[in-house]
This record gives sequence, structure tokens and C-alpha cells, in this order.
Amino acid sequence: MAQRDADKYLYVDKNLINNPLTQADWAAKKLVWVPSEKNGFEPASLKEEVGDEAIVELAENGKKVRVNKDDIQKMNPPKFSKVEDMAELTCLNEASVLHNLKERYYSGLIYTYSGLFCVVINPYKNLPIYSEEIVEMYKGKKRHEMPPHIYAITDTAYRSMMQDREDQSILCTGESGAGKTENTKKVIQYLAHVASSHKSKKDQGELERQLLQANPILEAFGNAKTVKNDNSSRFGKFIRINFDVNGYIVGANIETYLLEKSRAIRQAKEERTFHIFYYLLTGAGEHLKNDLLLEPYNKYRFLSNGHVTIPGQQDKDMFQETMEAMRIMSIPEEEQMGLLRVISGVLQLGNIVFKKERNTDQASMPDNTAAQKVSHLLGINVTDFTRGILTPRIKVGRDYVQKAQTKEQADFAIEALAKATYERMFRWLVMRINKALDKTKRQGASFIGILDIAGFEIFELNSFEQLCINYTNEKLQQLFNHTMFILEQEEYQREGIEWNFIDFGLDLQPCIDLIEKPAGPPGILALLDEECWFPKATDKSFVEKVVQEQGTHPKFQKPKQLKDKADFCVIHYAGRVDYKADEWLMKNMDPLNDNVATLLHQSSDRFVSELWKDVDRIVGLDQVAGMSDSALPGAFKTRKGMFRTVGQLYKEQLAKLMATLRNTNPNFVRCIIPNHEKKAGKLDPHLVLDQLRCNGVLEGIRICRQGFPNRVVFQEFRQRYEILTPNAIPKGFMDGKQACVLMIKALELDPNLYRIGQSKVFFRAGVLAHLEEERDLKITDVIIGFQACCRGYLARKAFAKRQQQLTAMKVLQRNCAAYLKLRNWQWWRLFTKVKPLLQVSRQEEEMLAKEEELVKVKEKQLAAENRLSEMETLQTQLMAEKMQLQEQLQAEIELCAEAEEIRLRLTNKKQELEDICHDLEARVEEEEERCQQLQIEKRKMQQNIQELEEQLEEEESARQKLQLEKVTTEAKLKKLEEDLIVLEDQNSKFAKEKKLLEDRIAEFTTNLTEEEEKSKSLAKLKNKHEAMITELEERLRREEKQRQELEKTRRKLEGDSTDLHDQIAELQAQIAELKMQLVKKEEELQAALA
Repeated sequence: MAQRDADKYLYVDKNLINNPLTQADWAAKKLVWVPSEKNGFEPASLKEEVGDEAIVELAENGKKVRVNKDDIQKMNPPKFSKVEDMAELTCLNEASVLHNLKERYYSGLIYTYSGLFCVVINPYKNLPIYSEEIVEMYKGKKRHEMPPHIYAITDTAYRSMMQDREDQSILCTGESGAGKTENTKKVIQYLAHVASSHKSKKDQGELERQLLQANPILEAFGNAKTVKNDNSSRFGKFIRINFDVNGYIVGANIETYLLEKSRAIRQAKEERTFHIFYYLLTGAGEHLKNDLLLEPYNKYRFLSNGHVTIPGQQDKDMFQETMEAMRIMSIPEEEQMGLLRVISGVLQLGNIVFKKERNTDQASMPDNTAAQKVSHLLGINVTDFTRGILTPRIKVGRDYVQKAQTKEQADFAIEALAKATYERMFRWLVMRINKALDKTKRQGASFIGILDIAGFEIFELNSFEQLCINYTNEKLQQLFNHTMFILEQEEYQREGIEWNFIDFGLDLQPCIDLIEKPAGPPGILALLDEECWFPKATDKSFVEKVVQEQGTHPKFQKPKQLKDKADFCVIHYAGRVDYKADEWLMKNMDPLNDNVATLLHQSSDRFVSELWKDVDRIVGLDQVAGMSDSALPGAFKTRKGMFRTVGQLYKEQLAKLMATLRNTNPNFVRCIIPNHEKKAGKLDPHLVLDQLRCNGVLEGIRICRQGFPNRVVFQEFRQRYEILTPNAIPKGFMDGKQACVLMIKALELDPNLYRIGQSKVFFRAGVLAHLEEERDLKITDVIIGFQACCRGYLARKAFAKRQQQLTAMKVLQRNCAAYLKLRNWQWWRLFTKVKPLLQVSRQEEEMLAKEEELVKVKEKQLAAENRLSEMETLQTQLMAEKMQLQEQLQAEIELCAEAEEIRLRLTNKKQELEDICHDLEARVEEEEERCQQLQIEKRKMQQNIQELEEQLEEEESARQKLQLEKVTTEAKLKKLEEDLIVLEDQNSKFAKEKKLLEDRIAEFTTNLTEEEEKSKSLAKLKNKHEAMITELEERLRREEKQRQELEKTRRKLEGDSTDLHDQIAELQAQIAELKMQLVKKEEELQAALA
């Protein structure tokens, strides 16, 4: 029954698809897809074509509409309905892909292949397709033999790792709420089952059980309910599972990224903090509640929305499951209690209330009940704790002074302490899990990495955490695009295959540069780091700098209206995201009250003390460098070079992750969110279409169909498939490429299905799977023939043995018959009676001889017994040596097996390298020539550098001259401005005169005949004045242009002057710091000499 239920969610009902009536209806109506606001696309019957437009009849209501021909998309025949691999679709377009996914989703088929990767749509309900029976169904099966499933992707990765000895990675990507975490858990479940060294389910290994139980613990402490997802990962993780040469799991390691620690103190509406807080408050018994000083939900300020429940989840049961998982993970009860005390302590920190004193800005704590509870839970002194928050000691020069804090500073210090405490507890928990998962300390031969990182997030307003998450998703999408579209096509060109490079327009580098570029112009993270060093810097000044540097970037936008709450917008691949830069400088620097941190390091609770062991590396109050209170609450600032910001650390961590992923063979699982209401059975077509476009699903299918996704190196192809062409290759040495050409010719493959490169054979999708099937059939025939030979040999041996037995029986029968005849003969009876009597006369002599012989035998026996005891002792020693040798032999056999694997890999690699070597030798010669040219250029460049250094010195002296010239120029500029005013006055006067003259000319023209001579002289005068006016206007334009150039020069000099002042200030700060270090070193030297 359960199996039938599972089949319904795995297999397509072929009877519904292969319906001849549906096929006939499709052909008769000429069905196509047309755009629809409601459904994305809807079916319609093509009636008539009129120029660039067409008249279609909608299938839903029979209404005839006119649409543009370019908007019409072809419909696939009904036999392709619910197809398992969308690369098989005859008509590949958005409408067909969406329809296929929609049809499969409504039928409960959530997994669909899309060329080389898999698409999964979140069903928002539990499906019976993840049982142990289903795991066994997929174990060892080829991809095309089973319906699409996350188990098929995992098994493909596992088999590729075993066959090719190449590290693999499985990347579950998609938006928040698309189902990445759940699919990650299924991958781990499958690997724990198929790669376990304990074959019996009852005898499942401890390592495999711990690997499965790591997820519930991490989810409890790192996941939370958000608007989009009831179990959203608020951190990223990369799970690396190591395997030995036999494919068994030998260990695992988990790396985490960017825990959203701010959720521990504040949550958005209808959201929860981390699950563990609710598990503890609901699941703890009365005794535990008293020990941990727990209170009802509404008593805690850090639980912003009180008791928010998750439909279908019992927090009480989840608490028991989490505690059981920690027990399986071998975390002792003492450490479990330490974790729970810290969780309760974090909640109590939120209940500490500060008030502002009447006459001063100083903060006070009228009620220290919450502080007492925190101190009790964390094992510190309440007086020292209160003093450390309200009047911490800070370093001023060489002395320490106590500085009173304002209410805002005290509130900030408490929140920062709560976030840091939770983050350190989470990091400790991950370290503890890794310790349990890597007990053997063995380095695996290969590994499979599983990435589960927070999906793309677009909220109404997004902060620093969302920028980091979205930046990560940009990098992952870029890896997908690079792997699927760029590297694939580059390999075709490198191997000399005829291929026209296709630009799919999916390059995300501009957006990545906008975020991470260090300079020219600097990106958002670089500007944020830069702003952290400046005194009196604020979030507002950071936003202004971002707009100034990146305002013209195509992926950057300013808020459209001033009333918008957002500070700036970034156009990510998944859409436009509005960011609000509140507290970004604080989040990037992550400062702490070092007085309280030191107190926690000295805690009487060993667990708390362990969490704060690296207290010397925090950014503390004694490292203040002149930030104003308006810039950062509490003035947490460190000197340049003393620490790395959160942004820098995350960039380094992400770069390391991307390097690891690039060195593996990635297997992509594209998770799709069907709707934002978290409802089962509902699919929003426009939402799904947007995700398909962003994720490059259509382009991935297209390149899979057009390209050659499967490739095999010549040596491996010959070794693996020579069985299919036994007589194609002549005896003796033959070049790998030539041998492959002969083999493919013998296989009679269609030339369109393959290409032969410089070192590999490339095949279109499905061809290699067909060859594998043919190979399996051939091997089956060979094995059947071998079995027949073996059975014939054994039968002949058995027959010969029966023949010998039959001959022996005949001899026995013949002798028995002769004896029966002889025994009644009288002479025979006499002979048998007389024969014993003949021995009596010799009996005495024999007895004496026997006695002597007995004495000798006894002596020999005694000697033999002595020798036997010696031999037994020797045997014991030899057996011990034998056992040692057997153990050594077993170890040598394992080493030999590993060495043989390595040898085979090296042989294949050697062959591949030899094939490449010929090309490289030619390239080496070219490179040597280039090298010689570069050497010449290098010498020239060195000369240029020397000249530039000289020029630099000259420029420095010129800069000083320019400084002097700047003063002179400013004086000249002032004088020119005064001259300009004078000229403007003159110009106005001339304009008035010009008007008067024109009036007079008008009067004279009326009396032209009478005053001709007079008029001529006036005309000359007019021309003279006009020439003067033109000359003055030209002079005015020149003066204005000169003034503009002087203004530009002045602004440039002012900018240079500002930069120099900043550099001088920075150098003075460094000199002061070095002087302090020198004084310290001198004091230490004097102390050492004393």
C-alpha cells in the first residue's frame, strides 16, 4: 500500500498521456500558447494569420483575440505531457517548460530534470517518497532508469566520485522557502544509507547516526520562522562528507557562514527568533525551569512577538528530539546544561532596563533583578557586571579611567553582548559537532560537499545581513552560469570542436563588482570598510559616499522618491532590492564592551569561560579612536590594522568556499518556490516564471540540447567500450585518438551525435547512456558464456568422478563374488586354520624382539615428547608472528588496492597528459619566444619605472610649487572677478548707447534724402561702435572661459590638498602608534635587562 502511494508521486500514468483522442485534438486545432495575465500562458487554437498578427481562439472560453506573432509560442504534442526531462521537449520555450512543471506539480511530481540539473518545486506538504524502500530503489541505478528524484542526483554524484575519483558537490540553490534545507537533509540521508560500512539497518554505525542527527541540532539553534518560510536557515552551511577508497563514509565536517545573530534580540512582525528559545520555554519541565530561571514568553523583551507558533509543529516534542540528538552526538549533560543556561542568560539580558538620570545623560539601573539573574546564569559577579556596563574602564593614553555611559550606549552594549554570546555558543556547537563527526581523524580519498545557504531575500526593507546573503547567492548563480555556459563552451573551443560561442546574457559580474570590488571605483563593502576607519563617520555619510562612487552604475539605483525609506537599491539577478543602511557601520565592526567580555572570560562557569576564551581579539572600549557619539553609540572604534571587519571576514570565507566548489564537479538542484502563501497545491505562474528566467533554466536546457554534455578521455573510452568493438582496433600500438575514431566508426554512430576533440570524445545527451546499456548487455553475454563454460567444466569433472566410482564398484562386486565362492572350499578352510599355527614356533623369538623394540620405542617416545613440547612452544611463537604478519598483509593489501587505484588514475592521467603534451611543446616554443620578448619589455619597463620614480620626485616638488601657485592663482582669480564686474558694467553702458544710436538711426532714415552725407558719417560711426561692442563681447567670453578654467584648477588643488591632509593625518596616527609601540618595547627591554 505504502509503495503504491509512493509510486503515485514518482511515476507518470502513461495511459493518460498516450491517449489517441488527445493527440488527434491537438493536431486538428493547431494548438499554441499565448500570453495570459492570469496563468502566464494559456492554450489557444490558431485560426488566421494577418501580417505581423494572428487571430487565435482561446481554449478556455472560445473567445477570439488578436495577438502579435512574436508572442505566440509553439505547443508540444500531448505525448510530451509531464515529461521527466525537459531537454526532451520538441518545442523548447517558456510556456512549454512552465506547463510541464505545472502539470507535474499538480500531479504530485515535484522533481523534474532540466538537462544536466534538476528542478524541484516545494510541495508544502509531506510526501511518501523518502522512505528506506525508496532509497533501495534508487541505489546503484542509472539516472534514466528511475524517475527524477534528489536520490538520483545524489547517487549520480556518489557513483561519479567512485568511478572518476573526482570530488563532487551538490548545490541546492533558490529563494528563501524553496526547500533547499529539506533536500539537503535527503542528500545526507541517502549517503548515510548507501555509503555506510554497516550493512544492517539495526547495526547502523555511530558515525552515520551522528551525521543524520547533526541537522536537527543545527536547525534548532540556527533556523527560524520568517514570513516566507517556517523553517528558514538563518545561516549558511557547507557539509563535507569524506569517503575512503571503498566508498565508505570515514568522517564529515561542517562549515557555517553568516549567522543572523541580530535575530536573537529583534524580529520582524509575525516572525520568530531561533527555534531553540521556543523549544526550551515550551519543553522544559518545572525543575529545569526553576534551575534556568525561565519565565513566560511575554516577560522577555527579546521575544518581540511573544509566542508565535508554527502550524503542524509541537515545540515541546522538538525540544525532546533536540536533546536526544545532542545525546547521540556524545555531548555530555554538563555541556548541554551549559548551552541551556546561556540561552536563558541571553533572554534575561533583554530584560535589563536602563533609565536616564535627571540632571545628567548618565544611565542608571533602578532595578537590577534581571542583572542578578544574568550573573547567576553566566557565573559572574553582579556588581562587576553592573559596573562594567554603566561605568566601564577605558584606556586614555597610558591610563585607565572610568567613563559613565548614556542610556543609549548601555542599551547598545547589552544588545551587542547578547548577540555575541549567542553567536559564540553557536560556533562552539558547530565545533563540537565537527569533533564528533571526525573521530577517526582519517583523511578521505574523496569527498562530496553539500551546500545549504540562505536563499535570496527581498523584504520591504533589507539590511546588512540581506546584502551578504544576496551577495552569496549572486556568486553561486555566477558559478552556475560559468559552469553551465562559459566553461562548457570554452572546453569545446579548447578541444578544437566546431562551435559558435553563444552569449546567453547571464553574466552577473557587474552586480558582484558593485558589491565586492576593492577599487576603481570601490564597491559597497569596500566603501563600508573605508568608512569604518574615519572619525565621525555615520551611516548617512556612508550612503552619500556609495551614491557618489556608484551612482552611475547600471546595477545601482537611488530611491525614486524622497519619501522612500530605502537609502539605495541594487538590481540583483532575482530583482530589485531596497536597502536601508541603519547601523551598517556597527554591524560591520561588531564592537563589544571589553570589560564585560573579560568578566565572562573569568566566569566561574567553565562552559561560559570557554566561549569567551579569545577575548583579546574583540573590538573594545579601550580602542576608541575619536568617533563622536552621534556617529556610533558607545564610540566603539579600533585603530586601523587592529582587526578585520565582518565584511572582510565574510568575503574571505566566501572566496574559500567558491574555490572549493570550483575544484569539484558541481551537481545543481534548482529549488523553486510555488507561492508566497505557503499553500500546498497552488502554483503562481508568474512567480515560477521569474525564478526560471533568473536561474537560467531555459538556457541550461538549450545548451544541453545543442552541446555535448558528456565527454570521455580517449584512454578511458577505449578501455571501457572496446568490448563493443572487438575487432575494430588492430594489434600493436595505436594512438588513442586514432583508436577512438576506429571504435566510433565500428559503432556506426550518427556523426551529429558526437565530436572528437584533442584529448576527449564528446557526446550529445543520452548517447553515453545508450553505450552503457550496450556495454552492460555485452558484459552480460560474456558472463553468461563464462558461466556456461564453468558449469560444463564442473559437470565434466562430476561425470569423470562418477565413472571412477562405477569402475571401483565393479571391482568390489567382482572380488566379493570370488570370496563368496572360495569361502566354502575345503582346502581354503584348511589353509585359514593351519596358517596361524605356523607362527607359534617363532612367537617367543618375536616376543623378545618386540620387547627390545618396545624399549627403543619408549626411548624414542620420550625424546619425541620433549621435542613435541619444544615444537608446541615454537608453534605458539610462530602463530603470534603469523597473526602479526596477517595484519601487516591485510594493511599491505589495502595499501596495494589504494596504490592500484592511484596507479590506474595516474596511468589515465599520464595518457591524457601525453596527448596534451604534444600541443604544449609547440606552445612552449611560442611561449619561450614570447618570454624573450617579455624580458626585453621587462628591461624597458624597469627603465620606465626608474624614470617614473624620478618623475615622482619632480612631481612632489612640483606639488609644493603648485601649493604656492594656488595662493597666487586665488589672488589672481579674485582680481579677475573684480575686472569681470567692471566689464559687465561697461557692457551694460555700451548696450544702452547702442540702443540710443539705433533710435537716432531710425530718425535719420526718415530724412535720408536730405541728410545723405550726414547719414553716411553716422553709419560709419555705428559700424565703429558695433565693432567695439563685438570686441568687448569677445573679451568678455575669453575672460569668462579663463575664470572657469581657474575655478577648475582651484577645485583640483583643493581636492589634492584635502587628500594630502588625510594622508598626513593617517601617517601621523601611524607614527604615534609606532612611537607608543617603541616606548613599550623600550620598557620591556629595560625590564628584561633588569
